[in-house]
Amino acid sequence: MSQEQTHIPVMSKEVLEGLNLKPGDVLVDGTLGLAGHASEAAKILGPEGWLIGIDRDSSSLSLAEKNLSEFFVKKSFIHSDFRYIEQILSDLNVDKVNGVLLDLGISSFQLDNPDRGFSIRLNGPLDMRMDQENFISAYDLVNSLSERELAIILKKYGEERWHYRIARFLVEERAKHPIETTRELSHAVLRAIPAHNRHQKIHPATRTFQAFRIAVNRELESLEMALDHCVRRLAPGGRICVISFHSLEDRIVKHKFRQMAKDGLLNVITKKPFRPNDEETLHNFRARSARLRIAEREEE
Repeated sequence: MSQEQTHIPVMSKEVLEGLNLKPGDVLVDGTLGLAGHASEAAKILGPEGWLIGIDRDSSSLSLAEKNLSEFFVKKSFIHSDFRYIEQILSDLNVDKVNGVLLDLGISSFQLDNPDRGFSIRLNGPLDMRMDQENFISAYDLVNSLSERELAIILKKYGEERWHYRIARFLVEERAKHPIETTRELSHAVLRAIPAHNRHQKIHPATRTFQAFRIAVNRELESLEMALDHCVRRLAPGGRICVISFHSLEDRIVKHKFRQMAKDGLLNVITKKPFRPNDEETLHNFRARSARLRIAEREEE
């Protein structure tokens, strides 16, 4: 299997222990990716189990199907957004599931493909769509929204300190010519940020890229909806594991779990999120910001 067709799953051991799966269980992997976590889970589920994999990225889904072909477990591959999990399960005639996994990160397969427009390092078209069938791309937002709307996106989804300056620079830049590539966006952001703030641990355009990616894919809205629907479909004693990669996502998961615990729906297993250890981040640098939260469905 070639390098670009594999994905190193983050905190794989912790996720499997957190899901607490048994042979014959039904697991929904709502962000299947290249099936890094699902491959390990499939070994536990066995021939009597059922793995339901959902992903917005049809290319990833096709590769995941190949990567899981050697495992003897019932498999269903669904090209969709995990926000529609209730409809997906109804279509499959599944009432309750024993586990749900949501890994909210961007895979190396997506990041390292310049044509997808997710990467600051690699020049490519300003796309950022998880689902290539969606109509709205980052290009559309960057080149059509008002300065105020751009600033709101940068502040709300990127928590970007210089949101007003960056929005103004983008509007000025696109007046000369459309901002068409990741490199053009990155350079515009660099010019917008004051010189003494350009030398940071992370690339100065990271928050801007995050903000537009979240907006294009409506990621936080999907997460809010999915958490409600996933928990409703969990069998008593079933577990949900969510891996987030930035504070906006983690905050939503933390607050949702806390509220559902107050409502008697969930027992929160992780009072504080699990983080990757030093050895894992050494071998997989992109795992450094991951946070894993786990909760269990209460008895009805």
